[in-house]
Amino acid sequence: MNRRRFPADYIAVKREYLTGDPVTSEMEPEYLMVQPGDTVKFIAADPGHNAATIAGMIPGDGRKFVGKINEEIEVILTDAGIWGIKCSPHYTMGMVMLIQVGDTPANEADLPDNLPDAARQRMLDILERRDAES
Repeated sequence: MNRRRFPADYIAVKREYLTGDPVTSEMEPEYLMVQPGDTVKFIAADPGHNAATIAGMIPGDGRKFVGKINEEIEVILTDAGIWGIKCSPHYTMGMVMLIQVGDTPANEADLPDNLPDAARQRMLDILERRDAES
């Protein structure tokens, strides 16, 4: 599983098709653990992707962000909680990731009911892999 905890305040996330197949497109790492105030950089590894927050998965007073297609963006995640991130064009195909800001891990209750089926399943798979490694 692509799960990482970084002590630094600068983290890079790649958005790419790992196999060239849109069905298996993913962000790497798929589960990221950071602390409040850390900066996350979303790297455009392959064309045709972006990074954006998922409605209902922005904790506290966190601010939504939407990167442009093929744009590398940096965001400072100030609010603790679970952030849901998507590639907007491939969201319904399950191109998502979870960012744990702070020390409380994500669980199924953090997932909104209105997620597209593939995105929900992908997030459940991410949580299952994370738990299997713990």
